[in-house]
This record gives sequence, C-alpha cells and structure tokens, in this order.
Amino acid sequence: MARDYYEVLGVDRNAGKNDIKQAFRKLAREYHPDVSNHTDAEAKFKEINEAYEVLSDDDKRARYDRFGHAGVQGNGFGAGGVGFAGFEDILDDFLSGFGMGGASRTRRRAGPRPGADQRVSMTISFEEAVFGVEKEIEYERLEVCETCEGSGAEPGTSPTRCPECNGTGEIRQVQQTFVGAMVRSSPCPRCGGRGEVIQSKCHTCTGAGRQRKRVRLNVTIPPGVREGLQVQIRGEGDAGERGAPSGNLYVVLQVKEHEFFKHRDNDIILDVNINVAQAALGDKIRIPTIDGDAELTIPGGTQTGKVFRLRGKGIPRLRSDGTNSGRGDQLVYIQVEVPTTLSSEQRALFEQLAQTLGSEQIQPQHNGRGFFDRVMDFFGGEPQQ
Repeated sequence: MARDYYEVLGVDRNAGKNDIKQAFRKLAREYHPDVSNHTDAEAKFKEINEAYEVLSDDDKRARYDRFGHAGVQGNGFGAGGVGFAGFEDILDDFLSGFGMGGASRTRRRAGPRPGADQRVSMTISFEEAVFGVEKEIEYERLEVCETCEGSGAEPGTSPTRCPECNGTGEIRQVQQTFVGAMVRSSPCPRCGGRGEVIQSKCHTCTGAGRQRKRVRLNVTIPPGVREGLQVQIRGEGDAGERGAPSGNLYVVLQVKEHEFFKHRDNDIILDVNINVAQAALGDKIRIPTIDGDAELTIPGGTQTGKVFRLRGKGIPRLRSDGTNSGRGDQLVYIQVEVPTTLSSEQRALFEQLAQTLGSEQIQPQHNGRGFFDRVMDFFGGEPQQ
C-alpha cells in the first residue's frame, strides 16, 4: 500500500505550500540519485517526487484529502499520473548548471512558459448536482494575440537572436572550487532566457504575444457532484507563451440548499410529519423524491424517529475517474406531530380514547433503542429500519 503523502514529506496535513516546497527541497537534496549515497535513493526520490506532485497542486491535493490515493489516479477530473515533471526547476539551485571534476552539467535553455490555470465559481441547484447539467460560463483568460500570432513582434518583423547570449538563453560562468570546476548557468538578463529579442513590438499586445479576453464555454457537470468539488477542463486556462501549452480551467462548484432535501454522503434525507391518527392506524402517503413523488406505506404503531429507506433514490456515487457506480438511497425520517390546539369535537374524541387507554402510571422504558439512539444514528451512524 502506498505511503501517506504527508508522511513521505514529513509535513502536517494543514501545511502551506511553502512548507511543502521546503520539505521537498530538503528531501530531494538528500535522496537525488545523482548525489545520494543511500542504497534506496532512486526509489525514495520517486516517492518524494510523487508526493510533491500531488500536494503542491491545489486540485490534486483536494482530491487526495477527500479520496486518498484513489482520488489522484486515472484521468477523471484532470487526475493524472504523477512523475518527475518539474523537479529540475525546484532543484535548480542545487543540481542544475554545474559539474564536478572538470565535467559540466548545463541547464536547459529557458523555454516559453506554459499558460496559468484559471478558476471560476459555478452555482448549481441540488437537482443539477444529483443528475448533472451542462451550463455556459463566462470568464477572462489570456489568448494568443491575433495581430502577431503570439510572436510579440509587429507584423512584418520577426524576433532576432539575442546578441548577449547568442540565442542560448543563458549566461555561463566557470568557477574553480576545491572539488573541481563548476559551470554555473543563469538566464540571460537581456532576453530573459528566451534566446530572442523583439526590436519592434506588436502594437496590439506590446510584445507580450497574448491578450486578455472574455470568453464563453459550455461546461458539462457530471451527476453526483458535491459542494466545493473542482471540475478540471484541460487546456482552457491562459494560453502559453509562444506555442507553449495552455493552462487548465477549474470550475469550483457551489450547490444551493434544497427546500426540503438534505444529504449525507450519497443518501438523501427527508423529514416527514404525520399526525397521531396516521401513526396509530397506519396510512399510505405521497412523499417527494428527487425522481418525483412516490407512495410510502406507514404501518400502524409507527413512532417518532422511525426511518424508511427508499433504495436507489439517492445521489449517484461518483468515482475518482468521473464515472458513477449506482446511487445512494433516500432516508425518510418520521416525526409524529402532536396537535397543539383541538376543536371541541376533537377534544371529546381524544377524551373517549383516553378512557379506553386507561391512566396507569407511566413506567420508564427498559434498556433498548430509544428516540435518542435514533437521533444519534441520524448524525453519526447507520439508520435503523
């Protein structure tokens, strides 16, 4: 079984991004296969990198906190496998740009940056959360400049090779140390690591190659989503620089409260009041479900706190890969309503009933499941049938 990612990095579950990053730096320095003396360095480094890939990403971390390792496996809702992507950037100050014993290790030229992610809130109804919905959203993002097609240069001109770094995007310096020659690399200050400079900037984007625009997008929300869930749509965030990949869009869901339905996990909860006659004699009543009205048989002698279960009338069970595995149930909690005011006819009838029932001294109930137990079941346990 895979180890807990927080345990792997040695951080608290409430740790901030900076704490997680610092913990990764420290462990990566110790276990990187190029420099570590540990016999299990390679396996340990893979485990450290996997934990960092998840905990440094807000969406993956949220799904991991909710679903564990299953929440960050597969491809549903943007969940992807974890690997070694990005570790070179965070270890630049330790590994990149130098070599030992006269050998050199050069840093890769800084390429165009990928686009940033975007987050948009969407409010949906209780029914839409249960059955899914397709809705249009509107938001702002950076898009490729139509005038220069992302080059940043005025039409008719082109970026030229940087004269300071000769197009490599980096400046290299050799230093002699007690362990040998060290070749350090740093981004070229003139071109910012791009290897190109723009002499005549695009008049529309002023050389940025991208413009901020307001866009509309249809988003499909699958059945069984919950409050706070983030639906990931790949490639619909900001456009990347000069052909680099676009960022992703995260739609953060907010679910409106229903008029009378509540939910607990995948079960829908409904409170129903019946009168004392229905409770004593039994009855057939119509109750609402998320699928429409249904008939419920109340047997004679039903007490307050009785729970009836309607199988398959609950919320779809949403897997981590975005598919569903059946539905929960609807739980109907009965409350026997005692009248607070009576007409003269009703009072006379109750008095006659009281005479037939007698007025013996009330005895405490023997140990068993009482109303308090049923209330505790509602908040923390499996309801009793």
